[in-house]
Amino acid sequence: MSAAAVTDEPELTPRRVAAFLVMVFGMFMAILDIQIVSASLPEIQAGLGASSDEISWVQTAYLIAEVIMIPLSGVLGRMMSTRYLFAVSAAGFTAASFLCATSSSINEMILWRALQGFLGGGMIPSVFAAAFTIFPASKRGIVSPMIGLVATLAPTVGPTVGGYLSHAFSWHWLFLVNVPAGIAVTIGVLALVDFDKPEWRLFDSFDWIGLGALACFLGGMEFVLEEGPGNDWFQDEAVAILFVVMVIGGVMTFWRAFTRDNAVVDLSAFSNTNFAVGSVFSFVMGIGLYGMTYLYPLYLSSIRGYDSLMTGETVFVSGLAMFVTAPIAGILSSRIDLRVMLLAGFVGFGCSSWMLTGMTADWDFNELLWPQILRGVSLMICMVPINNLALGTLPPAKMKGASGLYNLMRNLGGAVGLAMINTTLTDRAALHTARLSETISWTNPEALRQLDMMAANLNATGLDGTTGALSQMAGRVAAQATVMSFIDVFVLLTFLFCGLAVMALAMKPPKPGGKAPAH
Repeated sequence: MSAAAVTDEPELTPRRVAAFLVMVFGMFMAILDIQIVSASLPEIQAGLGASSDEISWVQTAYLIAEVIMIPLSGVLGRMMSTRYLFAVSAAGFTAASFLCATSSSINEMILWRALQGFLGGGMIPSVFAAAFTIFPASKRGIVSPMIGLVATLAPTVGPTVGGYLSHAFSWHWLFLVNVPAGIAVTIGVLALVDFDKPEWRLFDSFDWIGLGALACFLGGMEFVLEEGPGNDWFQDEAVAILFVVMVIGGVMTFWRAFTRDNAVVDLSAFSNTNFAVGSVFSFVMGIGLYGMTYLYPLYLSSIRGYDSLMTGETVFVSGLAMFVTAPIAGILSSRIDLRVMLLAGFVGFGCSSWMLTGMTADWDFNELLWPQILRGVSLMICMVPINNLALGTLPPAKMKGASGLYNLMRNLGGAVGLAMINTTLTDRAALHTARLSETISWTNPEALRQLDMMAANLNATGLDGTTGALSQMAGRVAAQATVMSFIDVFVLLTFLFCGLAVMALAMKPPKPGGKAPAH
């Protein structure tokens, strides 16, 4: 590398390394809390006396607030500096976590979870921006796997950590565990972070109308995607109204972004080919990451009857595979074409989905082991090159805004993926139930034999054998239809990832020193 190129690289000091590690831990807390409650919602529901409709908002409120803050963090980072934005976010996140633990009603919990998500969203993009501005390009083989590991591992192990805490202690510890860690992160950031200076004068021209439009657009979108599948989409009045709010907010957001100099969201990074294609990949990664994190626990709880701790112990395999693969992915990223890694990662993820298409109602840890291992390895093989290719060719001035958009695309991919998955599960389960019911008739000898056996067993226990046998048969049909709908989703994910793998060829590898390729 030439002397000029070396002098262009930022100076890396032990203080900056320590500051970055503190920020990474803060990001881990924020992303972990997306999923940490997912396996423990029944315990929270019982503790707060909430209905089944209300308890889902413990998750939804966090997601809506976080998805609004993530793109906003770019302009706030320029105005407040990384140091003050991250410190305020970490301190507020810690306080909101404590308030969640002390909630006495579901309404309080939803309010504090929304605040927790909003402030947590301020920490996530700051870490990605710091990684690609304070570290020289020669160190990205170490840094990129680290942030990639946190971004993928945290939501994957969330159900495991949550299940353990709620079983060993109580659901309050899902939030109290953040308090000492959050205090340490806040103090560490104030003491160590010195990457940039605040530009307080930017507050004078802050686009408050743009902020409102952004909140309506992303908040409305998250609500529609979260609530639509379970409420027959636009047949539900609230979903229909929020869809209109989303459209109006979206039009206003893009209009302000293209017509103002200091817009809330800076979309100019999309003119970079790598960033644009990398954002598409980040979106698809969100579908796979959050979709599979949702599907495994759902299968284990609804079909196998696992509780939150058993579910967490089963799905922990993917997280372990990611942890082991992270350093390997870092080494490979500096030695082979990143596009080859990306191609291999997406194909591997598609294969892990295809392995699940043979699922039956009897699958447990042993059958799910290798698909989970392949999924974890593939996620890390994908994440490192996506990070490097998308953000590694941008100038430092664009990094804060671009980092927010990049992370937003992953979260929106997760929201769209979950909506798609839930809709597919509901529709296909109804279809399979109808088709299976057609084959189980009084003219089917095997069906009659099974009914007779179940009736005889029930009669022997003193129960009404005929009624009980019919009920058991209906339960079998419903369970089999659900498993078949899971298989349909895995087939869709297989084709999605394998089909999009070829898009890796559209990326341009960064030149030595992290300079953007000409385009």
